[in-house]
Amino acid sequence: MARTTEGDGTPVPQRLLAAATRLFAEQGYDRTSVQEIVEAAGVTKGALYHYFGSKEDLLQEVYARVLRLQQQRLDTYVNAEGPVADRLRAAAADVVVTTIENLDDAAIFFRSMHHLSPEKNKEVRAERRRYHERFRALIELGQKEGVFSTATPADLVVDYHFGSVHHLATWYKPGGPMGPQEVADHLADLLLRALSNPAPNSRPAPKTSPSGD
Repeated sequence: MARTTEGDGTPVPQRLLAAATRLFAEQGYDRTSVQEIVEAAGVTKGALYHYFGSKEDLLQEVYARVLRLQQQRLDTYVNAEGPVADRLRAAAADVVVTTIENLDDAAIFFRSMHHLSPEKNKEVRAERRRYHERFRALIELGQKEGVFSTATPADLVVDYHFGSVHHLATWYKPGGPMGPQEVADHLADLLLRALSNPAPNSRPAPKTSPSGD
């Protein structure tokens, strides 16, 4: 039986995930061997295969652990009291912050998910879809209550926000001009503006010709 902890008392699964995450980020999933992972984690191959069936399972778990965290936090916002707009804004900002705080995990997964078997890929997509559906339910609630505009379908609003979230790993740099919370606030505000109802009696600005006639 593999030991639960090694050396410094850190649970073996966490040691393996930390080592795999670092190696996948530094040299790529396909160029990282199981031997390199266990050596970096300071454990045996037997320990790895006790907790993870394969290197592919490690890749799946790198992203799954972030998604579980985000799902738990989203459930908190969905089930909370208070105006739906406040809860949606908090949820929209939170997924940005938690993605940035786990940027290596997100970058590794989206860069390497094609290495997953069709079955595991399907499992991950199903989990992510459940998260998106829970998030969409907040939008639909606000639309039903008349708080949000129904001009744009809720599905499209979800795709709009998570398209931004999934691309954070391609441009966000820690230590840059904006911190995680500032980026999160900007993107959450953009989402709320996309859902805002037009002001009463608002009319489009009149069109003018280039000559001003």
